[in-house]
Amino acid sequence: MSVWPDVAVEFPLSGREGDLVSISVRVEARHLESMLDALAQVSFPVNPQIYHDAAIVYVYPDGHREAEATTLVEFPAYATRLDEVRRTVESHGFDPASVHVTAMLDEIHADAIRETAPSGAAYVAVWRVKNRAAAAVH
Repeated sequence: MSVWPDVAVEFPLSGREGDLVSISVRVEARHLESMLDALAQVSFPVNPQIYHDAAIVYVYPDGHREAEATTLVEFPAYATRLDEVRRTVESHGFDPASVHVTAMLDEIHADAIRETAPSGAAYVAVWRVKNRAAAAVH
């Protein structure tokens, strides 16, 4: 007999404001301080984890991959706050498309997160990898 209620399986990380997610923002290292200043303007506390040695890996239809060095700023938030984060990032001159959201449990269990490519992109998938050395695996 388990002490964990069945509802925990269906809604593993939810609260009054909805699902808990991991927000990841891609930023060039030289703009990191400006990004952190922007995130300080949202209406909830942001405690970011910064990955200086991250990579974005683009996967093309023929199977070849190209890795691009980047810095990732990640922090937990409720899904209802995502629009505020995107608006704040954009109002400070950053591309709101640099913001990516992942279910918190997926984020906890993965060293890289796969995204689908935007429509019309030359590539078919994108991997956000926290450690560039692991980029060759994805």
